[in-house]
Amino acid sequence: MGLLSFVKDAGQKLFNLGSKDAAAATPAATASAAPTQADVAALNDTAGKAILNYIKTQNLPVDNLQVTFDGATATATVSGQAQDQATREKVVLCCGNIHSVEHVNDQMTVATSAPEAKYYTVVSGDTLSKISKQMYGDANKYNAIFEANKPMLTSPDKIYPGQMLRIPPQA
Repeated sequence: MGLLSFVKDAGQKLFNLGSKDAAAATPAATASAAPTQADVAALNDTAGKAILNYIKTQNLPVDNLQVTFDGATATATVSGQAQDQATREKVVLCCGNIHSVEHVNDQMTVATSAPEAKYYTVVSGDTLSKISKQMYGDANKYNAIFEANKPMLTSPDKIYPGQMLRIPPQA
């Protein structure tokens, strides 16, 4: 898949950026010097682990799953072997639909290949029915989009602007 772009200021907040606790926890906050390379590497490592743990909570089966994060470029890099194309795409969306992630470098492989889904970025006023009408020509096929984005979506009504969704090929 390569490099995908996401809305950096939308999504699940895993990093606590901008909070008083996060600012107080950084070495730069306690010493008036700029953070060292070791500080930056530790923060990137912590962010990568947070993304990895979030993916694991979604119970998406991937062998040798690894995630790294580069805060300077706001890029998460994900690798491993997914069982199928849908799982691969869901893992990439898990990485990208996190606040402060702007790009996902997809280096994953799949055990069983299939056609890739399209992607759609939610805008204000969207509903799954409206997206379904636009993508499939039938508003009643919204459940196909909902199912394609489980377990990240827990309800068809819980989508937000900036979120990227999988739009599977029509059956």
